[in-house]
Amino acid sequence: MAVAAAAARVWRPSRGLGRAGLPLLRLLGARGLARSHTHRWQQQRHFSSLDDKPQFPGASAEFIDKLEFIQPNVISGIPIYRVMDRQGQIINPSEDPHLPQEKVLKFYKSMTLLNTMDRILYESQRQGRISFYMTNYGEEGTHVGSAAALDDTDLVFGQYREAGVLMYRDYPLELFMAQCYGNVSDLGKGRQMPVHYGCRERHFVTISSPLATQIPQAVGAAYAAKRANANRVVICYFGEGAASEGDAHAGFNFAATLECPIIFFCRNNGYAISTPTSEQYRGDGIAARGPGYGILSIRVDGNDVFAVYNATKEARRRAVAENQPFLIEAMTYRIGHHSTSDDSSAYRSVDEVNYWDKQDHPISRLRHHLQSRGWWDDEQEKAWRKQSRKKVMEAFEQAERKLKPNPNLIFSDVYQEMPAQLRKQQESLARHLQTYGEHYPLDHFEKQVPPNTLRSQAVLEACSARLLHWAGSLVSPFSTLSYTVFSQGLGEGTSGTGHP
Repeated sequence: MAVAAAAARVWRPSRGLGRAGLPLLRLLGARGLARSHTHRWQQQRHFSSLDDKPQFPGASAEFIDKLEFIQPNVISGIPIYRVMDRQGQIINPSEDPHLPQEKVLKFYKSMTLLNTMDRILYESQRQGRISFYMTNYGEEGTHVGSAAALDDTDLVFGQYREAGVLMYRDYPLELFMAQCYGNVSDLGKGRQMPVHYGCRERHFVTISSPLATQIPQAVGAAYAAKRANANRVVICYFGEGAASEGDAHAGFNFAATLECPIIFFCRNNGYAISTPTSEQYRGDGIAARGPGYGILSIRVDGNDVFAVYNATKEARRRAVAENQPFLIEAMTYRIGHHSTSDDSSAYRSVDEVNYWDKQDHPISRLRHHLQSRGWWDDEQEKAWRKQSRKKVMEAFEQAERKLKPNPNLIFSDVYQEMPAQLRKQQESLARHLQTYGEHYPLDHFEKQVPPNTLRSQAVLEACSARLLHWAGSLVSPFSTLSYTVFSQGLGEGTSGTGHP
């Protein structure tokens, strides 16, 4: 009886039974008290009762008394934010970023220079000069618009089609070429596939081949930035196909729950290699997933460089100020083949590609805008096309003349002290080349390893100390991950798996 009385005290006239009240009554079998409570509740329906609202800790919602499943199309499609129409005219003057002429011209020159480099390197692969290449045709606006909205120290995790971000950050053409040719000037020392760029000075983490592995890594880096009060943001690029990987779910959820200053930038270009979006997902694209994770999201016209710029700039401002993630889905179109290993004519029509190339290209849209403002004309276009091609060809010819890195560099930059197993492999290679060297084009390779190429123990220790000072003492699921991520940023090159 005393216990039942104690249970009764859980109830308050103005609130009804507390969260523990009814379960306790049922446990005690206090039916009379329960009936008394029900009668009093009926008399006091005008009072708000916690029992009328769900108290489950995992969701915030209302009760309903009708069985109904939520339909996938219950909400109309998320709108696409844009600033310019297809003719380059500003639609709403209040959304005009009012950028200076010099900056807009840098947008245009970065996009067209990337386009020129793509054409030359694509043909280079077709001629057998390099082993592989991926063009950026049609997606130049997503690269440059987002890169321009970032601070130079913001950390970038790319997928493999974000060369324009490096281009906007003034990454030299010579280093683009060196990486694709894998010559002695390549920061990765010839150990990566072409287009797997990385640059510590420009805060661009070396690209990894496996899809979506960069997403949780980027979240770990953003969490480290938050803990260090670094006043910087991490941006992570990926395609809509990569968003189907489990790494995307893990990254989104960790970013939301840990409140990380990160921008997830999805390039939705219509195809994941040969898989169209109609077969990739059934929901409303990628932006629709953001609210489910508690992430502020927006969908933009990726062929409108100003729309991309505005969205990224605002996302960056709020991500740093509020320590929360943002998801930007940039709708665009991959005009080129997925890579030089792909023939897109097998799964899409030429007419479809021509439409996007001729009618809705980000470069032509920006050129229309420049011409309408009197900032660009046909003579300037002709001169710039000639100049940009000359610059690319000079870098191209220089890269072809350079030697390949010494084969011994295959074994460097992974361990501070080379383990016995790896040393055994190195010795085995040396014996093999000594015996069968005549069958290899060794005259195309550097003979000696430069003395400053292999990292000394002192350099490694300095890098480690710098890393730990920056990231702080992290006790979280990302402690080891963040160390891996920033080791990439501090190193001159990383392995193909994305680990140092």
